[in-house]
Amino acid sequence: MTPNRQLPSRAWNHREKRCHAQQVPISALNACPAIALRRRVGHSTFALMPDTFRIRRATAQDAGVVAWHRARMFQDMGEVSGDAFEILRAKAWVRLKEWIDSGDYVGWLATLADQPEMVVGGAGVQLQPILPRPVNASTVGEDRQGTVVNVFTEPQWRRRGIAGLLMKEIITWSKDERLDRLLLHASDEGRSVYERLGFIAGNEMRFVGDS
Repeated sequence: MTPNRQLPSRAWNHREKRCHAQQVPISALNACPAIALRRRVGHSTFALMPDTFRIRRATAQDAGVVAWHRARMFQDMGEVSGDAFEILRAKAWVRLKEWIDSGDYVGWLATLADQPEMVVGGAGVQLQPILPRPVNASTVGEDRQGTVVNVFTEPQWRRRGIAGLLMKEIITWSKDERLDRLLLHASDEGRSVYERLGFIAGNEMRFVGDS
């Protein structure tokens, strides 16, 4: 598949670096209201259309699609170009196939309801074991956290609520799995949307080397 060399976009993709880390305890999500069928973001309104799109779990056979989403996400942010795009896509493909098989990566894909073979977006969670930590003052967690990655929607299908549908699936799954924390790194454009879903800014810092 030939990469689409397009200019960086301001679409709702989450960033995995140079961004604002956000987190939400899974227990706190139980108190969040259900995602409204219509939600205002900035000056525009999009609608969630469950009759138009379907969300399904990704399998190891979908690793190539997810790898494409990951490379395109970084391309849209202007962080990969030229030969590095294909190198990133190929490396991600190998790792994703392994991690989907092992359960270290759990992904979801959005397809058209009437064309299930057409994938229009996706998102996933990278699972990580962590040391025991308090969830609140009286509860110790289950020693697992998840990081939301690879949130991507094909350009022609953006601003139709697809990312919201994917995040709703992730949040529901995370609560069912009793993860201690669900993390993501939000771009400036996406931060307000994630905050509406119950995510809050955390205290994470990232080492970038000598200045």
